Amino acid sequence: MRAYLRHFWSHWSGPGYEVTDDRLDHLVSVYAEPGAFTASIGWYRAGAGAVARSLAEQPPQPGDRIAVSTTVLWPEHDPLFPTGWSDRIDDFFANGRLRYLAGVGHFTPVECPHEFAEALAVAADVPFP
Repeated sequence: MRAYLRHFWSHWSGPGYEVTDDRLDHLVSVYAEPGAFTASIGWYRAGAGAVARSLAEQPPQPGDRIAVSTTVLWPEHDPLFPTGWSDRIDDFFANGRLRYLAGVGHFTPVECPHEFAEALAVAADVPFP
């Protein structure tokens, strides 16, 4: 389990991020719970067609775009969501703001917790240090 998780954390993280032994120990303990690993594989298998569906997605009519003010944090090195896909944010969000995260990979909340927390605070309209 440890080798499996280390593989994804080392291949899906940004180039400057290395998962700590403490974090990896925690992940291994969570995935070691009965049924947890099987459930995680099932989640990925259930979404196997998501990329094809995403690429075929058509934008809604301008009046049907999501109206809630939305900040999209887009990591530079996410192998599952290339930055080139970010060109359609305005097609789906009437009040969307795109923020690129340099050097960050797939695990955004862990790789850049400050920027993630700041985006949540701004969305909730609460002060952020």
